[in-house]
Amino acid sequence: MAILNEPMTYLAFGVVRFFQFILALTVCGLYGVDITNARKAHHSTDGRWAYAIVVGTFSAITALIYLIPVTMRKMSILFVWDTLLLFFWIVLFGIFGKLFIKEDAEGNKDIQRMKNAVWVDLVNMLLWLATSIAVGIYWFKHRHNRSQFTGRAVV
Repeated sequence: MAILNEPMTYLAFGVVRFFQFILALTVCGLYGVDITNARKAHHSTDGRWAYAIVVGTFSAITALIYLIPVTMRKMSILFVWDTLLLFFWIVLFGIFGKLFIKEDAEGNKDIQRMKNAVWVDLVNMLLWLATSIAVGIYWFKHRHNRSQFTGRAVV
């Protein structure tokens, strides 16, 4: 199998990116419920919930692109984008953490769902932190590599 020939780091990054993709879709689903309910009740969409959907969508697309094996080698400079997404997740966790962490659900399923969504936001934030740091280190370490045999060509 070709996947076993790849270094373990690419496999590890693939697993992390897969979890980022799944959790980003989870966030879209958790916050999308409230947006759908607001639309059905003919209310406007709260910007905070729309922001959560946008961050989840950007993260899912990014994680999906990063699942392509050559992406890591060819576009590792995009750790800047990872860092920007990390910032977006920090803001998202801050917004909804302030709203729902101390809130008592008292049997309300919607509030309990949002409390759970806050913790999914935190896990997403931590995953993007880990990949931002790892890809940044990879880029700084490998940006001026020379060819293996002669050492003359910058790769």
